[in-house]
Amino acid sequence: MPRRSLRRTRRSAAVAVLTGAALVGAGGVTAAAAQAAPKIVVKDGLTQPVFSYKDAIREHVYVESSVDSDHDGKRDRVNVDIIRPRESDRGLKVPVIMDESPYYDNLGRGNESERKTYDADGNPVRFPLFYDNYFVPRGYAFLAVDMVGTTRSDGCPVSGGPSDVLGGKAVVDWLNGRAKAYRADGSPAEATWTTGRTGMIGKSYDGTLANGVAATGVRGLETIVPISAISSWYDYSRMNGVKYWTDEQPGLANTVDTDPPAKCAAVNAELDEGEDDATGNYNAYWRTADYRHGAIADVRNVRASVFAYHGVNDLNVKTDHFSEWWDALGKRGVTRKVWLSQRGHVDPFDIRREDWVATLHQWFDHELQKVRNDALREPRADVEVGPDQWVRQRSWPAPGARALKLRPNADGSLGTRRAAKGATASYTDAPGPRGSGYREAELVTDPTTGKPFRLAYATGPLPRSARLSGTPGADLRLKLDRPTSDLTALLVDYGEDTRVDYLGAGSGIQTLATESCHGESTPTDDACYKQTRVKTVTSNVNVVARGWLDAQNRTSLSRPTPLKAGRYYGVRWDTLAQDYVLKKGHRLALVLAGTDADYTTETPTGAQVTVDLHRSSITLPLADAGDAATLAPQARTPWRGPSEANLPRQERKLY
Repeated sequence: MPRRSLRRTRRSAAVAVLTGAALVGAGGVTAAAAQAAPKIVVKDGLTQPVFSYKDAIREHVYVESSVDSDHDGKRDRVNVDIIRPRESDRGLKVPVIMDESPYYDNLGRGNESERKTYDADGNPVRFPLFYDNYFVPRGYAFLAVDMVGTTRSDGCPVSGGPSDVLGGKAVVDWLNGRAKAYRADGSPAEATWTTGRTGMIGKSYDGTLANGVAATGVRGLETIVPISAISSWYDYSRMNGVKYWTDEQPGLANTVDTDPPAKCAAVNAELDEGEDDATGNYNAYWRTADYRHGAIADVRNVRASVFAYHGVNDLNVKTDHFSEWWDALGKRGVTRKVWLSQRGHVDPFDIRREDWVATLHQWFDHELQKVRNDALREPRADVEVGPDQWVRQRSWPAPGARALKLRPNADGSLGTRRAAKGATASYTDAPGPRGSGYREAELVTDPTTGKPFRLAYATGPLPRSARLSGTPGADLRLKLDRPTSDLTALLVDYGEDTRVDYLGAGSGIQTLATESCHGESTPTDDACYKQTRVKTVTSNVNVVARGWLDAQNRTSLSRPTPLKAGRYYGVRWDTLAQDYVLKKGHRLALVLAGTDADYTTETPTGAQVTVDLHRSSITLPLADAGDAATLAPQARTPWRGPSEANLPRQERKLY
């Protein structure tokens, strides 16, 4: 055959393959389509929606895990609800996007609290969120996996512990031929339709499970997209020995388990004992639910790439979960990307929807379909620095950020000048009006007025704007008259501004009546969701960063060392990570106090805390600060500061 004709024949065959796939996707099977093996269609670096969502296969299987969480003598089986292109039964091999969740039959998923629904045969007809509607037509399977102990899976939930994670790992193993699964009639089920390449995604607990499964090092998990996700359950429940919540572990397990309480009562008792609320210490129990340095999962095992999202003002899953995970991934050389917003516990789909869907599409195509596109050529970090104001940079923290050490002085100022030797100040960790500590609004108002339960130190007006990017650290020399006390450090911005309302209802978003659609719909599962917009508040004070420490845990989270009365100790701890623009003309303050009534459940010890000002400081990571040494001038003119502050306690939205 002449060379020219051969080229024409090959080109015609390629077109036939693409055309056939497109016709199948449109619901019509022609002779050409039947002859050509179905193919993924890629255009301009992105997969195209050529497969029918309406005609997709919807099924469920039970994957046998390696755990027996309810101690009934049988391995727990994990329910896996699947939707995949019909062509995957005719030779098309597809990768998997998987959302493992404990919330499918209780709190629901997403801003609209969607739940799964089923037909008479027990097969799924409605999947929460848009992942199935959008990605199945583009040649993906979507798996909605019931975490062990929840919805239609066996076992008992353990609030992030081993069986929660190993159940998800078993599903990845099954997709790669290393685990068994069964259909409802007991017959074996094999995942012959997949390439085995899997990406896990999800918000909050779901994203947490993605972190945990990735930290087992399971092969076949190519990427994870953890959204507002936990990386250590100790750090979710407490910080440096200070408890955020009491009975958090059994309480959360009860929330996600809709079976009769007696079924998992013994397991919940084990969680209650293991969390050790009496001390707040880190122990062997917490190590089993630690994905950074844990007994079951460890960041050193991560093979998957990571595209993380977090709100820097999330006071449910706080920013240390992201920042420490991100830093550890970087040290391991893991491929990573991040979005950071100024919101609270909010999904990026409800913040920057169009950009999020497009970026997620490009990421999954690159990591799971192995499409050559620009996913890894773009800047690594997208950061919201003001209401709907985003910057892109090569990494996080902001490149070029430098440490600025600020010191408190006896005159109430905060600056680079060190206090005189012998200068001290004291406060008492006393019960507030409600019997616990004091609320943040009480701690930050009237900063230049002495209050017996806190100390406050403020700079003069900032001569220029700068951006705090990273993790501030408090470094104090102090003495107590009792064995311990909770210590609170707040970094506060004084100055009127319009900011994201992360403390108010919605944690920074307002849900609208209008909808936008992403993907294909059926009568039982539409791709349309209510739109949102940023919710702002204009105020004259904002708490930028928060950090807590039980003084007796100053050197170890596992072995507390009570302080000797009257003796000075060096105490250092990090606040929560933050990214925040400090504006010209505003004042920056350090507030030191005892028990925080807003975000901890501790009882004040009544200790008097005396701070050696000469040897105390706070260190701030600053970008765009110019000459950092001149950024924070000593206060030289009289200033009182606000006498009132509207700082509501942020709602704790679990999902």
